[in-house]
Amino acid sequence: MKIATVVGARPQFIKAAVVSHELRKRHQEILIHTGQHFDYNMSEQFFRELDIPDPDYNLGISGGTHGQMTGRMLAAIEEVLIKEQPDWVLVYGDTNSTLAAALAAAKLHIPVCHVEAGARVHNMTNPEELNRICTDHVSALLLASTGSGYDEMANEGLQERGRIVGDPMYDAFVEYSNKLQPAEITLKLLTGGTAGVPEEYYYLTCHREENTNDDKDLLEIFNAAERLDAPTVYPVHPRNKERAVRLQKQYQFSKMILTEPVGYLESACLVKNAKKIVTDSGGLQREAFFAKKKCVTILNFVCWPETMVDNRNELSRPLADEIVEKLQHVQKIDDAYQPFGDGHSAIKIVKALEEAQKERTEK
Repeated sequence: MKIATVVGARPQFIKAAVVSHELRKRHQEILIHTGQHFDYNMSEQFFRELDIPDPDYNLGISGGTHGQMTGRMLAAIEEVLIKEQPDWVLVYGDTNSTLAAALAAAKLHIPVCHVEAGARVHNMTNPEELNRICTDHVSALLLASTGSGYDEMANEGLQERGRIVGDPMYDAFVEYSNKLQPAEITLKLLTGGTAGVPEEYYYLTCHREENTNDDKDLLEIFNAAERLDAPTVYPVHPRNKERAVRLQKQYQFSKMILTEPVGYLESACLVKNAKKIVTDSGGLQREAFFAKKKCVTILNFVCWPETMVDNRNELSRPLADEIVEKLQHVQKIDDAYQPFGDGHSAIKIVKALEEAQKERTEK
């Protein structure tokens, strides 16, 4: 079986790291990198440290509006698919790369397998929500990470194409989160120079436009960090670098450690050893949950309802008082509660593809 896998962003590299290794044991994989995340620490470093096979195609497409980016990707992916003629196209998550690949394949009558299918936030102003819905409805095989994802499929009449396989991000966290220790990490500071990881620290990731496109919200988040009982390590997204450095300097925030983006192994280690987590990332919410760390998520919608139990993950507005208050809430841990699978979702994903291909050839 010949599979064309399309990736373009950090969470997809992590999932591909475990699924591609399993897929290539028995099948041919063509790996297409759209280029959506072009920064070295957000792309190439992930490929290297997770031993992801080099892309067969790197389309180098990034920047522009959502429509511009998706359109350019769709045209470029279509050319590759016409040339390669794969049996399936495999996509992950909810990025513009995901939607472009799904549309290109569907228009060429190539079946699409969507990993992380069924995820919904029920907020149509969220661009990724449109990508999720459209991708699910043109896909032939829908592989949900959790039970709630499958239930969302059923609500849209898609259950016959779906099954629950678990979360490949959990597979990756189980496999890679112990590869580094904090003492082995050197943080590259945005203000110049390097630093080690503090003995105690909070971990912040914040990249969404709604939290970073003006000073007001990011300033509230920084003010919250300044009031905590330990420094906050914040790897800054490239597009947010100028604002973050300027605010730190202007308001003399002494507890903010602004760093260059970190690789996956570093990030997983920082999550696992942090006091608590503040994020606006759907992926990091899950990693905090996997690591049994208290998480406060700066969003106005729930990404992963499974994490929103027993104070383990709580939503907050970008308000310093609210963030600090929710970080103080005590979380309860039920070790038996693991809704993201058994750490072997990659095996189940490949098996589901094989069974779907067998059904197609027998028709």
